[in-house]
Amino acid sequence: MPLLPFLHADLTEAGCDEAGRGCLAGPVFAAAVVLPRDFFHPLLNDSKQLTENQRDTLRFVVEKEALFWAVARVEPEEIDRINILKASFLAMHRALEKLTQQPEFVLVDGNRFVRYRELPHACIIQGDGKYASIAAASILAKTYRDAYMHDLHAQYPHYDWHSNKGYPTLAHRAAIRQHGITPFHRRSFQLLPIGEQMELF
Repeated sequence: MPLLPFLHADLTEAGCDEAGRGCLAGPVFAAAVVLPRDFFHPLLNDSKQLTENQRDTLRFVVEKEALFWAVARVEPEEIDRINILKASFLAMHRALEKLTQQPEFVLVDGNRFVRYRELPHACIIQGDGKYASIAAASILAKTYRDAYMHDLHAQYPHYDWHSNKGYPTLAHRAAIRQHGITPFHRRSFQLLPIGEQMELF
């Protein structure tokens, strides 16, 4: 089914989405995107449904054709301090704040959100597969975070962040057991079973 261009025909809408919420390491990234009314690209979809090459192609398209866009992040130490759910909302707030023009309405992927300033919003479950602006935000959040983790891999090659991007794969957990944690790991997450975890801290 094709993505919907907007929820309200008479309002400027920004789509928001995050990437990295379920990771053991690295920041959580978020993006906010305002697309032209007539925007269309046949590849645009939920970023999880696309290949890496397709996402990279769409990143260029969105950055070139969006009316406004911004990407922001919340660092691991902030995630540990306020929890990952609040950090996801904060990352989206920061992305909205960075837009060169504020929208009139915000479409958010998911079922919960903390209101940003006085802007009305709607939470759309699986919205990155329903609305073009949310899908575009998912592309930017995902590609920016993947690039960040790929660069970080050069400093910490044991954890295979160039391939797992900080998600809790078996290889990532095995590397934590062998090498311990880094400053980029989220200490508030249970990285390993409690007995092993205590030895790392």
